[in-house]
Amino acid sequence: MKVITNTILSAALALGLGSAAQAAGGPSGHVDNVDFSFDGPFGGYDVNQLQRGLQIYTEVCAACHGLEYVALRTLADDSGPHLPEDQVREYAKQFEVFDAELDDFREATPVDHFPASNLENAPDLSLMAKKRAGFHGPYGLGINQFFKGMGGPEYITALLTGYTGEEKTQAGVTLYENTIMPGGWISMAPPLDDELVEFEDGHANDLQHLAEDVSAFLMWTAEPKLGARKQAGFAGVVLLTLLSVLLYLTNKKLWAPVKYGRKD
Repeated sequence: MKVITNTILSAALALGLGSAAQAAGGPSGHVDNVDFSFDGPFGGYDVNQLQRGLQIYTEVCAACHGLEYVALRTLADDSGPHLPEDQVREYAKQFEVFDAELDDFREATPVDHFPASNLENAPDLSLMAKKRAGFHGPYGLGINQFFKGMGGPEYITALLTGYTGEEKTQAGVTLYENTIMPGGWISMAPPLDDELVEFEDGHANDLQHLAEDVSAFLMWTAEPKLGARKQAGFAGVVLLTLLSVLLYLTNKKLWAPVKYGRKD
């Protein structure tokens, strides 16, 4: 009887810990897969989308959130937003950074990083797309992650579009209902809305497209060398395949006299 009781308690504890882990690390609502250009083994970043995402971050997100692990000079990278060098210099000037040598603040230059978050309760967004998971398979398997990836950009898109419009005040703090957040409520007000940002190229600026564009940009901030990593991985697979074929043929040739020349 004691053994059965201990088993039941262990199972209940395991289920409780599993539920708590899911609530802490994953969304409570459904996250839809988004057909991002960088998905798949051969996908890459869409430069135009990254530039739109940079504009959204600058005009909306930068008021609270920072990108302290991202160097401003990387905005000129071919695999990134690919801004001209003069535009990067002008873009950097809008930020101020503390210079220890001057013991004062100065205009940022391309060699500096984006500033940190302006608010203590506003998390840095540099690695957000890699820290958050959008897809969860059966416990211990991760089948969805294998086929769809971790789904960090999809999680961000779902979060930005998951507001219901409902609000409540709790302990003097205004909370906003969001279908993705564990518990269903978040202290961040809806940051995006239809036509909040205007693009020079006239690209669609409804809520869904704005959320996808800034999510793609945040994916780039988290994985700026994603394309190079995929190319290296593909080259490694090709080389390993050729090596396997050569080893197989060499093995057959070495053992051919033994296999066909000796009779028992």
